[in-house]
Amino acid sequence: MKSKLTICIRHLHDKGHSPGTSTNYSFKDSSNQIWVTRSGIDKSEIREEDFILLDNDGQVAEGYKDIKPSAETEIHSVLYNLFPDIKVVLHSHSVFPIALTSLTKGNHLTFLGYEMQKGLRGINTHDGIVEIPIFDNSQDMAFFKHELTYRKMELNQGIFMIRKHGFYAWGENLFEAKRHLESFDYLCQCEWLILNK
Repeated sequence: MKSKLTICIRHLHDKGHSPGTSTNYSFKDSSNQIWVTRSGIDKSEIREEDFILLDNDGQVAEGYKDIKPSAETEIHSVLYNLFPDIKVVLHSHSVFPIALTSLTKGNHLTFLGYEMQKGLRGINTHDGIVEIPIFDNSQDMAFFKHELTYRKMELNQGIFMIRKHGFYAWGENLFEAKRHLESFDYLCQCEWLILNK
């Protein structure tokens, strides 16, 4: 998994999902241990050695204490706790979803009638409304732990958005997580172009 995810992250960087040293990624290995990317790295040059092991409490494990993890590591831990079946969490700073949240005053991004809605978990038709939750941005990880837990029922599509920050996508494997990320990004691009035509 580590090798495949490293290749995927480089690809996502090339597509504009990780400008600067932004974004963070994680996976759960065959022993259900969580690995998360360390802080401050250029994702175009990410290596397998740039993943840090977490302990059962979501803290940096022994042997990795001198390496700084992503500031948003707790978000990954919360998602794995809320959804024990998921194996991969991807984070994106893609422009179109972020721009859309700057125009959206409510707590959801809403999509209707798009074929690509079917790329999201649990959606099998274009004929319906899909609502992706938006959370306000914060540096306080306790805020996200509380809000993600409180709004768990809104996270059915494997996506949530942080206003003017980015979004998280996850899945039971890398294929599903990447499908959620790409489908959501596509939907946001369509909405942005329609709103600004």
